Amino acid sequence: MTTHSHQTDKTDQKTILVGVTDIFFYTKVRDALIAKGYKFERARTQQDIAEKASANNPVAFILNMNDETLNAFQALETFAADAQLKTIPILAFANHEEVDTFNRARALGVAKIVSRNEFSARLKDLVEEVAGSHA
Repeated sequence: MTTHSHQTDKTDQKTILVGVTDIFFYTKVRDALIAKGYKFERARTQQDIAEKASANNPVAFILNMNDETLNAFQALETFAADAQLKTIPILAFANHEEVDTFNRARALGVAKIVSRNEFSARLKDLVEEVAGSHA
């Protein structure tokens, strides 16, 4: 009997697109969720976001609204303008005192936006909640 190391079953292909440029934060997200069977694609530029989202059909997009390198609002506008991409649920996080960021992100279609502290504390639950709506 042959064992296949590469599964083609759709349930094993749960990709999460992570829009963060900080490698340490990306690693934290990956390490917290890898046991749940997710694969990860890291987007570091605006072009990365659109290309990787289209190519990988992710079950969720995690976005750091405070990333200084990545323009989070531009990324949200890209998703909102594309019929295929706007079906991907977005989990965003920002500094808790940035009420305008929370409101603008929601207006641009973010499924859930939380504070950075809540994101770190409840990462697995939040991802399951958002990604579950896309499964």
